[in-house]
Amino acid sequence: MFRAGLVQMRSGPDMARNLADAATLIAEAVAQGAQYVQTPEVTNIFEPDRERLKRVVVAEADDICVRGFSELAKQYGIYLHAGSFAVKASDGRLANRSLVFSPAGDVVARYDKIHLFDIELASGESHRESATFRPGEEAVVLSTPLGKFGLAICYDVRFSHLFRALSENGAAVITVPAAFTVPTGQAHWHVLLRARAIETGAYVLAAAQGGVHEGGRATYGHSVIINPWGEVLAEAGTEPSVLVHDVDPQQSLAAQQRIPVNVHARPFVVKRLGADPQAAA
Repeated sequence: MFRAGLVQMRSGPDMARNLADAATLIAEAVAQGAQYVQTPEVTNIFEPDRERLKRVVVAEADDICVRGFSELAKQYGIYLHAGSFAVKASDGRLANRSLVFSPAGDVVARYDKIHLFDIELASGESHRESATFRPGEEAVVLSTPLGKFGLAICYDVRFSHLFRALSENGAAVITVPAAFTVPTGQAHWHVLLRARAIETGAYVLAAAQGGVHEGGRATYGHSVIINPWGEVLAEAGTEPSVLVHDVDPQQSLAAQQRIPVNVHARPFVVKRLGADPQAAA
């Protein structure tokens, strides 16, 4: 068993300020006994202006937040999970990258968000993540003394096959740092996260951005810790805050034995019947 801490933030366009805000909340989580601490998606910079984002984001090795998180992990002797940082990728585009730092301050896992959020909302909001970021191509499961962690980010939560793959590869805890919009959060945040926990038999830990950011864009907040039976153990509101709760990976094993979907899963093909109206047109 270990104690997990989720840091809910309201990041803005100033990286140094975001690092300072994160450091304060991480210290609070550690003071409450957290051995693993997770921050939200785009912890290092929340910048809706794509052109400015491309100008100011740097390579991982040059990012002050990467260096700062390494020092914080070492200082507190914790696994520190940067839910995601926007970093410059090798091809000149950006990556939405999750980084896990060991208690020695080393990066022990990198995960680039696979599924990018391109959508027009009924509210009039438009999001085109693929205009700025390149998608990742590899799912990641990290083994640690605390347990096995499967890594996902935000919009990934809508793709259940990714979570099934993480579970099939031993993940007892699946992480979903996020910056959900308010409309989609109100409609789907809790039900999707609970569904992913239930179908995988894994804990789901989701640290979120929350509230109205500089520039006026709002995120949903409601960071949440969910057990393998789909029960919400702890939940935040919309303000920057810290959420701490004990996590027992053995409960994941028990849930997966109780309903062994990974064992029962079978390959199949889809048979299409009837006339296809589009083909006829």
